[in-house]
Amino acid sequence: MQSLIPHDPQPAATLGEGEFAVESELSILRDVFRMLPTGVTVQDEHGQFLLVNDAAAAQLGMVAGQPPVLVSKPLSDRREVGLELLRAGRSLVAEECVTGRQGKQVFLTAHRPVRIADRNLLLSNSTDISEQKAVEDHLFRSAYFDELTGLPMRRVIEHRANSLIQRDELRGRFALAFLDIDNFKHINDYYGHAIGDGLLIEVAKRLGLDLRESDMLSRISGDEFMLLLNPIQNEREVAEYIQATLQRLKAPFFIDGSEIFTSTSIGVSFFPEHGRSYDTLRQNADIAMYRVKNDGKGAAAFFDAGMEREALARMKVEQSLRLAILEKRFCCAFQAKVDIRTQDIMGIEALVRLRDDEGVIQAPGTFINLAVELGLIDELTHLVLAEIVKSIDLINETFGPNTCISMNVAAKQAGNPEFMRSFAQALEATGFPGRFMIEVTEDAFVAKTHFQAEILPIFRKLGVGISIDDFGTGYSSLSALADITADEIKIDRSFITDIHLRPRSQGILRAIESLSEALGMTVVAEGIETFEELAYLQAATRIRYAQGFYFSRPIFLDELRPAVPLASEARVSLASRSPQQSRPTHSRPERARR
Repeated sequence: MQSLIPHDPQPAATLGEGEFAVESELSILRDVFRMLPTGVTVQDEHGQFLLVNDAAAAQLGMVAGQPPVLVSKPLSDRREVGLELLRAGRSLVAEECVTGRQGKQVFLTAHRPVRIADRNLLLSNSTDISEQKAVEDHLFRSAYFDELTGLPMRRVIEHRANSLIQRDELRGRFALAFLDIDNFKHINDYYGHAIGDGLLIEVAKRLGLDLRESDMLSRISGDEFMLLLNPIQNEREVAEYIQATLQRLKAPFFIDGSEIFTSTSIGVSFFPEHGRSYDTLRQNADIAMYRVKNDGKGAAAFFDAGMEREALARMKVEQSLRLAILEKRFCCAFQAKVDIRTQDIMGIEALVRLRDDEGVIQAPGTFINLAVELGLIDELTHLVLAEIVKSIDLINETFGPNTCISMNVAAKQAGNPEFMRSFAQALEATGFPGRFMIEVTEDAFVAKTHFQAEILPIFRKLGVGISIDDFGTGYSSLSALADITADEIKIDRSFITDIHLRPRSQGILRAIESLSEALGMTVVAEGIETFEELAYLQAATRIRYAQGFYFSRPIFLDELRPAVPLASEARVSLASRSPQQSRPTHSRPERARR
């Protein structure tokens, strides 16, 4: 214990028994005071330290026998406040930060004015709460900050926006931007989650550039971010900033040796024009962002009332879709796959259709993507299979008992082992799994999923065929075909349209054809609509099979017999067509899929 109170202890031999006992007690008290784990000091009105125990000396950076030296400015300021309180006769409890040999430490210090022996003194005691504060800080950051990027979470930016809205003195405007990384799932699947996480970190860094202290960036979910720009003067200012951000995000990212290109879709709403609550502003920014997604991604849009009407229409479709699945108001149309050399029908593709509330048939373009997005596609696929099984007798009667039946499976489903195993079990339960061909888009093969390693063997064991659907529209590369285990490749209609007039597409078609033959995969040309397209395939390629409106529209089973001839009749019917007869009299229809 350090003491600045002068005293002259006398030799014990000269003290009486009573005096000796008092001195002994004082000695014990001094030792106890010195060894207290809590720092304790006593100061006079002028700030001079009268008593300082060891713990307090360490906290204050004092050296024994020398005047006390305060190494922490904040601590010194606190004690100056304590002295002022002493003169005013008031107490103070506060946290103090000290930087010493062990780094930054936090103390809870209480300053209390006391009066002893007609003297006004300041009694202070400090407890080290550094570990407690570290735990509190960790819990706080876990609750309010994203562990991966270090950005504030949803609740933080929500609180900030609500605070701005509720401020009475607020007369200005602010913008709320909803940002979503385009095709992030594909990047995650193809490169792996570690690189996906690295991409999120780098995107967060780029988004955080040029932000003002009054702005806030938040990560609100997986690949979604929210940006609050406050204050703003006009929409032009926001547009310029958002465009600069978009350009910054289009530059390649280099993560663990991989060069990754991506883009971001952004929707923006303004306070107070587009809402006077955070929920409304966020929802409207979200609506604007989805408009960008639907228009092609990688851009930005400001919310307007028209978007809200579109969102309400989308919600109506969503509700109708859920109700249709609940009521099983789906049916199947079938489109033939034809051997263009012999004119035989070698298979049919089952295409799902929806009957709306008024009984009108809806094409899949109005609901398939939404079903995938809403997580309803699995149940819908099982409904299609059930419809095929229910109609198998008519299918057999019309096409024969060995006709191959193709079904579409979304790439998201193909990458889900749990669904694919249940679907394989459902196919096996039909009693004729070997008649099925499963069509999946090419990104299901090239993504780093369990499809090839775990799922394909299950279908191979059942005798189910595998087809690469819409080849040429996704992550196509001819070298990737060498690593794909499939029975059939369907060349997308975009390569077939006016193929007789497009030399470059002809060259690509020949390359796909040659490699597919070498790998033992059957080639099917999708979307044949004119005689000229068919004639080119027959004369200039070795492709045997095709599908499209030239041969048959997707039709329902009760219309199947009069619309599509039996295999034995198709050869005569198709061969007898002249070029003039073969041209469709209708305008080129929108391609129907699934």
